[in-house]
Amino acid sequence: DHFGNRRVRTVGELIQNQLRLGLSRMERVVRERMTTQDIEAVTPQSLLNIRPVVAALREFFGTSQFSQFMDHRNPLASLTHKRRLSALGPGGLNRERASLEVRDVHYSHYGRMCPIETPEGPNIGLMGYLSVYARVNPFGFIETP
Repeated sequence: DHFGNRRVRTVGELIQNQLRLGLSRMERVVRERMTTQDIEAVTPQSLLNIRPVVAALREFFGTSQFSQFMDHRNPLASLTHKRRLSALGPGGLNRERASLEVRDVHYSHYGRMCPIETPEGPNIGLMGYLSVYARVNPFGFIETP
């Protein structure tokens, strides 16, 4: 529960993982085509196919638990939507099995996560928002001034 032990996976990191997956699929297709095609007639256009990369990105943005439409009602709603933190999803907790200790406010949340703004219902304490001056460092840890 201590934020010193928790790491935030940013949007860039999640997209990087999907790109890595798509590029590895594309590499496999290129290697397969290089073994089957004639070496004198090979061109880059005949080897490369970007469909695996595009499919991986579409899969992430279309079916991922982290992909949502941006809230454009007003600038403040957009800002809070961008600063949302979730303990759910792949590599995180499960809504049904999350204990009360995980949902409670911990002293390490002070200055890092807003203790008041959390949804009601089954997601209480599992979804939160970065506090005003908090930032995520390059290693994925939340820092406060």
